[in-house]
Amino acid sequence: MRSEDTLFVGGPMDGRVLAVLTGATGHPPKWYEIPVPGADGEPVVVHTYRRAPAGYSKRLGLQRGWVYEYVSAGRERRALKWPWSRPGDPSQG
Repeated sequence: MRSEDTLFVGGPMDGRVLAVLTGATGHPPKWYEIPVPGADGEPVVVHTYRRAPAGYSKRLGLQRGWVYEYVSAGRERRALKWPWSRPGDPSQG
């Protein structure tokens, strides 16, 4: 498996660089979740990071890689959007 060194920005992992496995497209996953076990029976805390572009080159405007930005609210859940469904359709949930 191929991995890419990715910088984490914000939250408890601020400034750390981890080797993150890439997918078939060569990109790291869009969301990265880090579970931290609680002490003495406390619930598990999950720190969530969202992938963002690291920056762009000056001359050609090419992307320079990825960083993970901390999202304190957690991972956003999205409903599936089917191309044949109308807005306000009750089958959309």
